Amino acid sequence: MTAAPVADGVTGARTLTVRYAGGGARRGPVTMGQANMIRCILRDEPDSINIHDVWPVPDGTAMDAALTALAELAARHEALRTTFPYEEGGAAPAEQVVAPAGSFTVTVLDHDALPEDPDAYAEAVARSARDTRFRLDLDFPLRLRIIAHAGRPVRVALAASHAVTDGSALGILRDEWLALLAGEPLPPVTVTPLDLAAEENTPAGRRKSADSLAHWEGILRTGPQAMFAEDGAAGTETDTPGLTLRSARGGRALAAAARRTGALPGTVLLTAWCVLTAHRAGQSVCVAAVPTSNRFRPRLARSVSTLSQDALLGLDVRAPSFDALLAKAWGAAMNAYRHSRFDALALWELIGRVTTERGSQFARDAVFNDISALPSTLAGATARDAHTPELELAWGETQSLPTRLLTFVYQTEPVLRLATWADPVLFPRTAAEELATGLVRLLEAVAEADVPLDAPGPLTEVTGVRPVERGPEWTRVDGCWVSPAAVSAALTEALRGRPAEVVVEGADGDESGRRLVAYIGADERTWPDGALTPEAAHTALMAVLPGRPGVLAPHRYVFVEGPPRHPAAARRILSEGTGRSREMPHDHR
Repeated sequence: MTAAPVADGVTGARTLTVRYAGGGARRGPVTMGQANMIRCILRDEPDSINIHDVWPVPDGTAMDAALTALAELAARHEALRTTFPYEEGGAAPAEQVVAPAGSFTVTVLDHDALPEDPDAYAEAVARSARDTRFRLDLDFPLRLRIIAHAGRPVRVALAASHAVTDGSALGILRDEWLALLAGEPLPPVTVTPLDLAAEENTPAGRRKSADSLAHWEGILRTGPQAMFAEDGAAGTETDTPGLTLRSARGGRALAAAARRTGALPGTVLLTAWCVLTAHRAGQSVCVAAVPTSNRFRPRLARSVSTLSQDALLGLDVRAPSFDALLAKAWGAAMNAYRHSRFDALALWELIGRVTTERGSQFARDAVFNDISALPSTLAGATARDAHTPELELAWGETQSLPTRLLTFVYQTEPVLRLATWADPVLFPRTAAEELATGLVRLLEAVAEADVPLDAPGPLTEVTGVRPVERGPEWTRVDGCWVSPAAVSAALTEALRGRPAEVVVEGADGDESGRRLVAYIGADERTWPDGALTPEAAHTALMAVLPGRPGVLAPHRYVFVEGPPRHPAAARRILSEGTGRSREMPHDHR
C-alpha cells in the first residue's frame, strides 16, 4: 500500500469507524456497466482503474457533522452498500448484494498548519488512495481521508471503486454532501443499480443490448482498426502527460459557432474534435469511444452507479465542408449513444471473433469524454482560480493509459476547459499543444464561416495541425493503414523465425481491390501441433497483433517451396488458403 503524502505541520493521523443503517437488504444480478468495470478491475492495476475526487468542506463544519453526512450518503445510496460475492481466481462476480447496515472507516489527517495549496495537497492524498485494490466481496467502495485543521475538516479526499461509481456518480455524491451539510433537502433517488439490472434483463433490455452489439460489429468490420497506425505507434499502453487547456477564446468561438450553425455546442465541439483527430491521423473515418453517453438519459442523469460503457462513434469525415459534416455528425452521435448499453462479456467475445475474422486488433485509440453538462466531477477539473485566460496551456502529471488520444471536456462556457492526454511518441509536447490550440482555431474559423474540408490543405492552414507523414511503405487496405513490411516482420516472429514476405496485390488505384498476400517459405512445414496450415499461421499471427496498429493479417497465406520471394509463379506452391473462419466483406470507404 502506498502511504498518503503528509504535509509539514500534520499533528497526527487517526482512523474513525462510522456506522450507517437505513436501507433494505437486496441482491440480484450485476448491471451491464458493473460487469464491464469488474472485468477491468480484475485485469488492470488499481491506480489506473480506481477513481478519485476531492470534496470541499464549508467553513465551520464540525467533524461530527461531516461524519454524519457521510453516513447518510451510505444509507441513501444502495451502490455504497453493495458488495460482489467473489472467490479469488474464480469467475467474475455476476451478483451484487446490498447490505441494510454496516460501517466504514475514515482516516483523519489533522494539521496545525495547512499546506500553502490545500487543494493540490488534497488532490495528492486522494490520488495516492487509488493505489490499493478494493476487495469486491468485502470493502466499502469509498476510501475516505478527511484533511483537518486543528480538528476541523477542510477537505475530503477519496478514492472510489469503479465497480459501483464513475466520475459522474462522484460528482452527484459531492453535490449531495454539500446539500446535507447545508441542511438542504435531497431529491428522491430515481434508479438503483438493482433496478437498472432488472430493466436490462427484460426482453426489451436484451434486445437493446443485441442492437448495440450489431452497431459495434458494423464499425469493427469496416472502420480503421486503429486511428493512429503510423511509425512510432507501438504497445497497448502509453505513459502520457496531461495537458489542460483553458480558453475564453474557445468558449466564445464555440458559442458563436453554435449560433451560426444552429447546432448544439456539444455537437459542434465533438465534430471539430473528430475532424481534427482524423485530419492529424490521415484517416477518412474517425472511430472514437464516447463514454458518458448513458448519462444524457434523464432517468439516469443522477444515478449513483457505474454507467461506464462506451458509445462507439464511427464518423466518416469526408464532406465538402464543416457545416455539411455537422449535419450528419449529430445523427452519427445519436446512433452511437443509442447503442451504448450492452453485455460487456458478449461485446468482448464479439470483438475477439470479428477481429480474428478480419485479421485485425481493435485499438481503442481515441476517446472523447464530454462531461461539461454533467455534475462537476474530478477535483483535477476544477479551476485554480477565477481568472479567465484567453488561452492557457498547463502540463500535468503522467498517467499510464490504454489509449493514444484521450480528451475530457469539463466546461464549454464561458471558458472552454478540457484536458488531453496524447501519446508522447506520436505527439511530442509541441505537437500536443498544437493539437489543443488547433481545436480553438478551428472553432474560431467555424464561428465566422463554413470551413472547407474537401482537401487537407485548408484545414492545416486554419488549425496549424499537419497530417502525419507516412512513407511509401504504408498503404490502405480494407479501410486500414498498413505497413506490409511490418506485417512480414510480425508474421516471421509469429512463425518462430520462418521467413515470410507480405505483398499487396490487386487494383493499384482502388483500395477495395487490394489484398495482402503472405508468401511463406515452407521447406519444413512442421508445426508443434501438426502441419503448418494457413489456419495455424493466421492463429499464430493474431497472437502477436496487440500493440502493432500498422499490422493487418494477410487475406491469403501461400506456402512456397524455397525462399518466400515474390512472384510465387517462380516457386512451387505447396498449399494456400485464407486462414480465416470466414471471408470479410470489402471495405469501400
